[in-house]
Amino acid sequence: MPTYEYECQSCHQRVEAVQRFHDPALTTCEHCGGELRKVFSAVGIVFKGSGFYKNDSRGTSSSVTPPASSTPAPAASPPAASTATSSSTAD
Repeated sequence: MPTYEYECQSCHQRVEAVQRFHDPALTTCEHCGGELRKVFSAVGIVFKGSGFYKNDSRGTSSSVTPPASSTPAPAASPPAASTATSSSTAD
């Protein structure tokens, strides 16, 4: 169940209340009888697991990879053909 925070418009006393979504909002202050209003504040978010940060999708190396050069790399030469011949001689 969510926790709601209310503030009295007269005495500025803040009150927290654990309520269900369908419960009616609190309207009167318990201290002075003034009008209560809901206080909306930032919600703390915790991202657990991987994939939330810029560097999570990178490899396991901790160093930065250098930028690619503008000149193409030389093509790899194909493997040398085998020149050894196998001759079978029948005796």
